[in-house]
Amino acid sequence: MLVALSIRDIVLIDRLDLEFAAGMSVLTGETGAGKSILLDSLSLALGARGDADLVRHGESQGQVTAVFDVAGPHPVRAFLKENDVDDDGDIILRRIQTADGRTRAFVNDQPVSAGLLRQAGSLLVEIHGQHDDRALVDPDSHRTLIDVFGGLSGDAEAVSKAYAAFKAAEKAVSDHERRIETARKEADFLRASVEELSVLKPQAGEEKDLAARRTDMMAVEKIAGDLNEAFETLNGSASPIPELASLLRRLERKADQVPNLLGQPVRTLAEALDLLEETRGGLEGALRETEFDPRELESVEERLFALRAASRKYSVPADELQTLCETMAGDLADLDAGEDKLAALVEAAQKARTDYDKKAASLSDKRRKAANALEKAVATELPDLKLERARFIVDIQSDAENRSRSGIDQLEFHVQTNPGTRPGPMMKVASGGELSRFLLALKVCLADKGSAPTLVFDEIDTGVGGAVAEAIGVRLARLAGNVQVLTVTHAPQVAARAAGHFLIAKEAAKPDRVATRVQQIDEDHRSEEIARMLAGSVITDEARAAARKLLTAAE
Repeated sequence: MLVALSIRDIVLIDRLDLEFAAGMSVLTGETGAGKSILLDSLSLALGARGDADLVRHGESQGQVTAVFDVAGPHPVRAFLKENDVDDDGDIILRRIQTADGRTRAFVNDQPVSAGLLRQAGSLLVEIHGQHDDRALVDPDSHRTLIDVFGGLSGDAEAVSKAYAAFKAAEKAVSDHERRIETARKEADFLRASVEELSVLKPQAGEEKDLAARRTDMMAVEKIAGDLNEAFETLNGSASPIPELASLLRRLERKADQVPNLLGQPVRTLAEALDLLEETRGGLEGALRETEFDPRELESVEERLFALRAASRKYSVPADELQTLCETMAGDLADLDAGEDKLAALVEAAQKARTDYDKKAASLSDKRRKAANALEKAVATELPDLKLERARFIVDIQSDAENRSRSGIDQLEFHVQTNPGTRPGPMMKVASGGELSRFLLALKVCLADKGSAPTLVFDEIDTGVGGAVAEAIGVRLARLAGNVQVLTVTHAPQVAARAAGHFLIAKEAAKPDRVATRVQQIDEDHRSEEIARMLAGSVITDEARAAARKLLTAAE
C-alpha cells in the first residue's frame, strides 16, 4: 500500500509530505483547492506523461516521491528483479520533472525508464474516475479479470504453454518442409559436394598443422645441401682427416727426439683432429635429424592446397569443411528420409493442436461460468447505486479457429443502462457517472481477486447524493477491507465512512503567491468539514448535527 507521498514544487504545492494508513482515506476541500493537483502528482510518480506546466512557477524542477509497503510475494517485486532493480525493503518511486519538459525516473534510487516506472506503478496503484478509465480500456484486461475472478489463472497459464508448444510444433513442420525443398533443389550439388568432401576427409586443425610442417620442411630443404657438402668435406675421399692423422703419427714418433721442439705442435694437432672428428659426428647426426624427402614435401603441399581449394570453393574456413560435409549429409538424409520425418512432425503438431484445443475449450467453458457469476455479483450491487434498471454483461465471443496465447475467447464488458436500449461496450455506452458506479460495483466484486494494493477513486460520486452517495460510501468502505482506498470526494456520506480524512485548502504562501496545503484532521475537525460539505459556505447547527449523525452511523 501507499505509505508516504512527498511533493516538491508541483503547480501550487511547494512542499508537502503525507503519510497514509491502510483502509479508506478521503481527501476533501473546496473546489479549486488542489485535489486534482494531488492526483496529478501521484500519477507523475506512477509513470504518467510528464508536463513542464506541472513545475511550480519560478522553479527549475519539481519532484514527487511515493513510498509503498508491499508484501514479499507481490508481483511488483518479481517485475523489478526481472529488470535488475533492487527490491529490498519499501518500493520507492520517484519522478523529477524539469521546467524544460524533461523528466527523470527512479525506482529505489536506481535510474529507470519512464516505461518501466509506469509498469511498476500500474502494479501498485489503480486510479479510477469518471474520465480516468485506464484499468478498463483494454478488453484484454477484462479477460484477465474474469480469469482472476473465476480462479482460472492456472488454466490460462496451461493454455498459454499449450499454445507455445503448438506453435513450436508448427514451426518445426514448416522448417523441415523448407529444408526438404531446399535440399531437393540442390540435391545434385549436395551429393557431389558430400562425395568430394568425404574423399578429402578434412580434419579440424589439419590446415594449420600442414602449413607448419610445410614451413619446417622448406627450411630443412634450404640447409640440407650445406650440411651434405660440409659432411662430404670431412668424410669423403678428399677429407683432410686421414692425411692429418698420418702426419700426426709421424710427428709423434719423432717428438721423443726433440720434445722441446715438437711437443706443443703435436698436442695442438691432436686436439684439432679430435675437433674435426667431433664435427664430422655432429654433421652426421644433423643429417640424420633432418633427413629430407622431397616426395613428403610434395605430398604435404598437395594436401594443403587441396584443403585450401575446398575452403575457397565452399566459402568456409578449412577447419569447418568437415562440419559442412556433415550438414550437407544431413540435408541429403532429410531429403532421403524427409517424408518419414515430416510425417512424424506433422503428427506431433496435430497432437499439440488437439491438446491446445481441449485446454482452450475447457478454459472457455469455465470463463462463461465465471462471467455468469460475475454478472450476478455485479447485479446485486447495482440497485443501491441507482442502477437498478441497468444490466452488466460479460460479452464473450469464442472461435475455436481463432487460436491465441490467451485462448479462443474475445471478451469485453458491456452494459445496458436502460431496458430497451442496445447493450454495448461499457466504456462507450455508460455516462461518466454511470461508468464510475459500474466500476465501483466491479471493484467491490473483485476486491480480493487481483486488484492493485492501492485504489484511488477520483470523485466517482459526482452528480449523486442521498442514498446513492451513501451506497457508494458503504461500498468503498467494504472495498477498503481488502485493499487500501484513497478517495477524492464531495459527498459527505462518503467522507463519513473513511478511517482517515485529509483536508485540502489553499493559503497564502507569500504576499503574491498561494500554495496548496493538506493536513490530516481529527474527529472534531472532520465533523466540521462534513458539515461544510452538507451546508456550503455557511455552516449551520443543523448541518453540524447532520454531520455528527453521519459519523455516528458510519461507526
